[in-house]
Amino acid sequence: MLPTLTALLSLGLCLSQRINTETKTLPKPIIWAKPSIMVTEGNSVDIWCQGVQSASEYQLYFEGSFFASERPKSSRLMNKVRFLISQMTTRTAGIYTCFYQNGELWSESSKPLKLIITGLYDTPTLWVHPGPEVTLGENVTFSCQLKTGTSKFFLLKERGSNYVQHKHGNSQAEFPMGPVTGAHGGTYRCFGSYNDYAWSFPSEPVTLLIRGGVENTSLEPTDPTSSLDYWEFGLSTKESGLQKDSAFWNHTTQNLIRIGLACIILMALVWFLAEDWLSKRKDQEEANRLANWECRRRRRRQHYSEEEQRGAMSMRELKATPGTL
Repeated sequence: MLPTLTALLSLGLCLSQRINTETKTLPKPIIWAKPSIMVTEGNSVDIWCQGVQSASEYQLYFEGSFFASERPKSSRLMNKVRFLISQMTTRTAGIYTCFYQNGELWSESSKPLKLIITGLYDTPTLWVHPGPEVTLGENVTFSCQLKTGTSKFFLLKERGSNYVQHKHGNSQAEFPMGPVTGAHGGTYRCFGSYNDYAWSFPSEPVTLLIRGGVENTSLEPTDPTSSLDYWEFGLSTKESGLQKDSAFWNHTTQNLIRIGLACIILMALVWFLAEDWLSKRKDQEEANRLANWECRRRRRRQHYSEEEQRGAMSMRELKATPGTL
C-alpha cells in the first residue's frame, strides 16, 4: 500500500507542477500581412507572426482550423516567421490567427487578421450627391453601383480612417452622410461583394471636399491595395469561430485533460487513504474483539478454578468434622 501511495503522490505532485507551469501566460503574438490585407486575385501575400525571441515554433490557423506551422530559420529572425500564400483565391480569404510555442508553453491567440481578396466581378461605379464639393454642415450621399449585381457593398475612406460602411443591395447601394464636418473630407472608393472577404475591383476614387472645414491632408487619391497603413477596417461582420475558441482550442483542451487527470489521481489518493484507514480500523476492531474474548475466557477459567478450590475445601472440612459420616 505504501509504495502505491508514494507513487501516486509523486505523480500527482509532478502533474500539479506541470499544470501550474501551463497556466503561466505568454505575450500575445502580433500578426500582419504584407504588402496588404487586401490582395488581388492570383497575387501572393505574406502573413507574418511575431512572438518572443526564444519561440521555437509558430502555428497559423485559418477560420478556426490548423493551416500551417513554421520554425524560425535564422537567429536574426528568431522572434517571427513568414507564412507564404503563393496565390490568393476565395478559399484563402478569411480570418487568420497565429500562436507560438516557448518551451512547453503555448501563447494565446493573436488578434484576428482579416485577409480580403479583391479583383473579382466587375468594377463598380461611385459618385456623390449633390457633388464632390459641399459646404460644412450639408448632407451628402455616396452611391455605389455594380452592373453585374451583388449582395453587399463596402464604402471605404483612404489613409488612416476608421470609416467603413457596408450596405446590402442587388446592384446599387447608397451611403448617406451628414451633416458633414471637416473629418468627412477625403478620398473614397467602393467595392461590391458576395461576402465580407471576397470583393470586386475597387471603384475609381471620389474625393469629397468640404468648403469651410479644416484642411484635410488625406485628399490625394491613393491605391487602396498598396499599403495596410492606409486602411483601418471596422467591418460589422459576425465573429469568427477563432474569437470563441478559448474553450475549444487544442491547447485549452490539453490543459483540461491535465486537470482532469490530476483530479483522478487525487481521488485515487483519497480512495487509497480511506481504504487503508478502514482496513486499519477493521484490524484494530478485530484485535480488540479477540482481546476481549481472551479476557473473558481467562475470567471464566479463573472462576471455574476458584469454584473447584472452594468445593475441595468444603470436602476437606466435612471429612475433618467428627460424626458427619
